[in-house]
Amino acid sequence: MNDRHGSQGARFPLVLLAVFLVAAVVLGISPRYRQDWLLENVLVVLALLVLVLGFHRLRFSDASYAALFAFLLLHEIGAHYPYSEVPWDRWFSALCGFSLDEALGLSRNHFDRAIHFAYGLLVTPVVVELVAARTPSPGLWRWIVPVSLMTASSALYELFEWAAAVWFGGDLGVAYLGTQGDPWDAQQDLLLALLGSLAAVVVLAAAARHRRERAASAPVESVTR
Repeated sequence: MNDRHGSQGARFPLVLLAVFLVAAVVLGISPRYRQDWLLENVLVVLALLVLVLGFHRLRFSDASYAALFAFLLLHEIGAHYPYSEVPWDRWFSALCGFSLDEALGLSRNHFDRAIHFAYGLLVTPVVVELVAARTPSPGLWRWIVPVSLMTASSALYELFEWAAAVWFGGDLGVAYLGTQGDPWDAQQDLLLALLGSLAAVVVLAAAARHRRERAASAPVESVTR
């Protein structure tokens, strides 16, 4: 019975993994800049290896796997074009009938900004569960530690991005860095990741409180019935 339950519990994340691999292969067939695509996928490969190798030791919730899947899929879209050239406003115009860039007066491609916010929003649930499983933290620390880890990882990524751009230089370095002439690109990316992470923990904390209240009221409801 335990084996069957375990296989059923593994089905959803395995399906997500299969769908992601198919999408990654399709988006990787003819990316606009092959070298940039390779650079963008270095950390993706490492993350997938960690998740797969540690799957039987620590499984996350289906919701966390779904959130992580959504982020990685968005990242693969950014790696295909690359980020600074994703035609998201053209897609938006085709769907809604007007240009969001023109409506908001945007002068740059903000797809990368959205993905940094999505990183904080969609990866934080996994980090919250990881912290809860490995280093249980009381009270507010249950939420402060994951947000701190997410902020630190965002900063490390910016350093990795800068180092890779300096190392490779030329058009590849410019494409990978994707600042689009913004001198505060790294700082704004960090801020958006932080805001996304804060939004995630607010939602998760509210959901956890709701579950506790329901659990506390359950015995009272059973007695009254």
